[in-house]
Amino acid sequence: MQVAVNYANDYFDGVRGVDTAQRVGPRRAVASGLVAPARMRAAIGVALGVAGVAGLALAAAAGWELLAVGAACFAAALAYSGGPRPYASAGLGELFVFVFFGLVATVGSAYVQAERVVAVAVAAAVPIGCLATAILAVNNLRDIETDRVAGKLTLAVRQGDRATRLQVAVLVGWALGPLTLLVAYVERSGWPMLGLLALPWAAPALRPVSGRRERGRALIPALAATARLELVFAVLLSAGLLLA
Repeated sequence: MQVAVNYANDYFDGVRGVDTAQRVGPRRAVASGLVAPARMRAAIGVALGVAGVAGLALAAAAGWELLAVGAACFAAALAYSGGPRPYASAGLGELFVFVFFGLVATVGSAYVQAERVVAVAVAAAVPIGCLATAILAVNNLRDIETDRVAGKLTLAVRQGDRATRLQVAVLVGWALGPLTLLVAYVERSGWPMLGLLALPWAAPALRPVSGRRERGRALIPALAATARLELVFAVLLSAGLLLA
């Protein structure tokens, strides 16, 4: 699903002219002419097909109610930047990332193993969702100027540069602070606080975003650093839950 939504975003932003030569992020395949639109559409179909087969196997093993979750994931992947009213352009991208890359991914992963909704999985999904949302917020912060010109009204475009930088700091701060403590409280163990050991990885993620110094292409390292932060935090939190 992650691959499919990236392909779909590349395709729809390319054919709609959102990605232009002025884009400061990594080169997009369709907009740059590296991949023809028809081939990218086929790639989207293949990625969704693989996800669908895996989803059917999970549903057969853990419960057919997962088909509804899968259908929602398919719709969210295509509607992010596709369809008549892409929700990324309505300033709702961060909300959907929190729901699908935080709540659905984390609670869903626990559900297919335990076959029930586990309270600690719900608690753990919140900081994971915050960090996933921070990645998108940094991405949209980088693209504020080009998205505004293209008419892609992301949340960053709507609320502005300063508020988006604050948003990133709040998301990271809450994930590596109170929300990690919440997981420990729900699990009734101190081991989940191992997630706090990810704090050193927060500095390179937040440093370029703090203040108003870094803009455009200079924010690409912050994007990578935020992704690394989420990975390290997830591994440490998982280790803490395993030990608990």
